[in-house]
Amino acid sequence: MRAQTQQGLRSSTRQQGGRRRRAVSAATAVAIGVMTLGALAPPAASDSAASAAAATRPDAVQQALNTLVRDDGIPAALASVQDRNSRIRTYTAGVGDLTTGSKVPRDGQVRIGSNTKAFTAVVVLQLVAEGKIGLDATVDTYLPGLVRGKRIDGRRITVRQLLQHTSGLPEYGIHVDDDKIRNRYFEPRELLDIALRYKADAAPGTKWGYSNTNYVLAGLIVQKVTGRPLAEEMDRRIIKRIGLRHTYFPTPGEMTIREPHPHGYHRNPANTPLRDFTEMDPSVGWAAGQLISTNSDLNRFFTALLAGRLLPKAQLAEMRTTVPAGTSGLRYGLGLTSRPLSCGGVYWGHGGDIAGYETRGGVTDDGRAANVAVTNIPTDEAATQHVKDAVDRALCG
Repeated sequence: MRAQTQQGLRSSTRQQGGRRRRAVSAATAVAIGVMTLGALAPPAASDSAASAAAATRPDAVQQALNTLVRDDGIPAALASVQDRNSRIRTYTAGVGDLTTGSKVPRDGQVRIGSNTKAFTAVVVLQLVAEGKIGLDATVDTYLPGLVRGKRIDGRRITVRQLLQHTSGLPEYGIHVDDDKIRNRYFEPRELLDIALRYKADAAPGTKWGYSNTNYVLAGLIVQKVTGRPLAEEMDRRIIKRIGLRHTYFPTPGEMTIREPHPHGYHRNPANTPLRDFTEMDPSVGWAAGQLISTNSDLNRFFTALLAGRLLPKAQLAEMRTTVPAGTSGLRYGLGLTSRPLSCGGVYWGHGGDIAGYETRGGVTDDGRAANVAVTNIPTDEAATQHVKDAVDRALCG
């Protein structure tokens, strides 16, 4: 969930150069190509040798995951893919633990970083539908006097601008160090205070600019309006409502991942060895990036969202109203992005990074869904593109 210039908590739009890493551990190389299948039945047996070979050949998604491990040095890659008929395939490549060489857990839990923003935005928009929050009301309406700084005034910033990243608020994530924050708990107000030390990036409403600070404020507004912790509101309004059995908001001080999971690895600076970063205090992400989930739960969430099971039509339409975000065709709505597909159309989702993990994916309007997770944040453009390619292959296959 971090901003574009920092490695550990970057946004779904970050671009970062660097040297492509081709070295892969022996354990990882041995494990390339492991795949588990979900609801889809295997191909029917054939007497033809050619047909048999085709049946065992890795499909496009598996090949994409294999590339991430073999060519890009990613320790593990996982994917869950749902077709138009709701049939599901799950995939893995690499190893779950570089030290032991253990298998990657099928559909294992990962830290989902900025995908959390979509959950936060849904809660805000549900409260809009209930008449408790106004999209075009100012931040000061709910948090009077809190947002003041250099060219920053909460009386001029709207809730819509927070969710759309058009508030001009500075990013706090680039001012925190991964190693220093790994074992530290942050209150949301501390994160806001870090951001407010710096001047605004732009006047409200004048340009798009990704900032995790926006979603910290959105979370604080939810808590002020409801009188309940953001985590409880997410759990009640989304997680339990649509049956996300493997998704949760870690409690204060909770550094581990509860269910089977691949280890997450991190390198900072980019040319240093990978370090196991599985255990960390994720509070630096909070409403912008703290959730833990699985690829299949993310597919379920975005599918339910686009199907209108979480928001009334009016609020879903607001969420899907986008502005350009960069030069790659990405567009940003209210906690929801759209990205073009090579086979035509777009997919809707978010994506997220946090030290140790990166997740990408989304759903199409005709019911396809795919999510891909890798166990370290790619540090060069080739690997970054390969993650995007894996999602595209899954949705266009």
